[in-house]
Amino acid sequence: MSTLGENLKKIRRAKKVTQKELALKSGVKQSVISDLETGNAKSTGSILEIANALGVTAEELKRGAFDEGALTNAVPISPRMAPVLSWVQAGIFTNVESVDMSQVEQWLPLPDGDCEKCFYLKVQGLSNYPDFHEGDYILVDPLVQFSDMRSSDLIVVRKFEDATFKKLVIETDGAKYLQALNPEFKPNIIPLDEDCIFVGEVVDCVRYVYRSKRRVRKS
Repeated sequence: MSTLGENLKKIRRAKKVTQKELALKSGVKQSVISDLETGNAKSTGSILEIANALGVTAEELKRGAFDEGALTNAVPISPRMAPVLSWVQAGIFTNVESVDMSQVEQWLPLPDGDCEKCFYLKVQGLSNYPDFHEGDYILVDPLVQFSDMRSSDLIVVRKFEDATFKKLVIETDGAKYLQALNPEFKPNIIPLDEDCIFVGEVVDCVRYVYRSKRRVRKS
């Protein structure tokens, strides 16, 4: 049975894609792709992004169960990608052009729809659990206007050099504040004041779930 690395190399070469080109399309570092092909990778957590960029499923990539004849005729898929920014970068965010993209280490595919300047943030903590789990990726659209936001919309706000995402609450008297979705999280309410800068609206979420199928060795 062929290995993951052998399958990856075969598909990549059949589609006439270099490791560098695949790295740009998938958002996975070229060194990681090289390690996967040689069997030296410490983790296979990037195979979903690589499979999407090659136009095959992750299962086909792992098991080698693909139509070899179709590979040479297939047109490589080039998904639209968005950068995964750090919360530090979000804390100093003014617009996408203000971010040094050479410092971005991870890119994820964009869902269908207009999201030209969108970016991802990786969820930290449990302030919005169980709607959002730690490790989820939220997609933020910075082109929307705060004046268009309605009560219960999820937004990202920065205050000085800290950024957070919470539910926007607008009272009938016009008072506005942020609220954590997790009722047990404290503080649950964050006032919106003149130091709070609207970054963008949370428009989507990506969650990757991995369950190990490793067999337990009997001693």
